[in-house]
Amino acid sequence: MMKYLLLIMSFFTSIAFSATEVNSYNLGAGDEIKILVYDEPDLTIEMTINDNGKINFPFIGLISVTGKTAPQVQKIIHDGLQGDYLLNPSVQVDIVSYRPFYIHGEVKKPGAYPYKPGLNIDQAIALAGGLTERASVSKIFIKQSHNAAKKSDNVKLTYSVSPGDIITIEQSFF
Repeated sequence: MMKYLLLIMSFFTSIAFSATEVNSYNLGAGDEIKILVYDEPDLTIEMTINDNGKINFPFIGLISVTGKTAPQVQKIIHDGLQGDYLLNPSVQVDIVSYRPFYIHGEVKKPGAYPYKPGLNIDQAIALAGGLTERASVSKIFIKQSHNAAKKSDNVKLTYSVSPGDIITIEQSFF
């Protein structure tokens, strides 16, 4: 009985963590979002954030969303619609899909791959078909999208990947 209770508690804890992670995620170019305004089907839209980090929303116009969380964008849209257009708009902003991460170097299928929350380097390598024969597991670097000016030092296989990150697997000399 206690075993099942612990299992159920860990399940709900992981759901809460996922919701917290999504609510703190900073949006960026390439993310696809869905904006739902309840009882207003013409204002329910799904769109990809463009390269300049903006979306065009009816009645409000261009909204800069890069670096903002979904709840922050939700508030901007709510405040923009309230009063002039709707009395008390109920707005929800969801992330439909994240921008891809990139992996290159000594992997079998380098390229862009869709990001999923909780992804680490080891899982990213698996998505890219695994390591080549000449790959070095001690020479793995990551350039994080939120700090593109800095390339990280050697990272471990358990290191977390974020959307837009660029992973480089170097060649081994042995």
